[in-house]
Amino acid sequence: MDESLQELVDDWLTKASGDKKAAERLEPSEHEPDYDPALYGRAAFYWQQAAEKTLKAYLSARSIVFGKTHDLERLVSLAASIEDGFNPLGDAAATLAPFAVEIRYPGDWDELSRDEYDEAKDAAREIIAFATQRIDQESDTGTQAD
Repeated sequence: MDESLQELVDDWLTKASGDKKAAERLEPSEHEPDYDPALYGRAAFYWQQAAEKTLKAYLSARSIVFGKTHDLERLVSLAASIEDGFNPLGDAAATLAPFAVEIRYPGDWDELSRDEYDEAKDAAREIIAFATQRIDQESDTGTQAD
């Protein structure tokens, strides 16, 4: 991977890492005195963003053009078109889909349950782990991993 492409991939991963940290910091604990369950939705949004940006890092590493999108299902589909291992992540992408936009607007989802939040977090972690592994393999070998 050439230097400018590696820099782009690193930039996406840095942004993804920041979103992951934001999600972790926002995750409310039921043991906190000022526990606010509304934070689950905000944290889920950042988990979705971390997964999205990690997928964009992977696609960038493979020189795949994806445009400006928050559609995780489309990003997973693009990744799966060059590497079949991404196909099982379609369910995780579908789980996270509402957290890209809908969760941020009134009337769509007023509050998320802890179970719904955990499902979103687990889906994001699944995408992040797999895409990061594939990026790391490509970086280690200097070739595109299949």
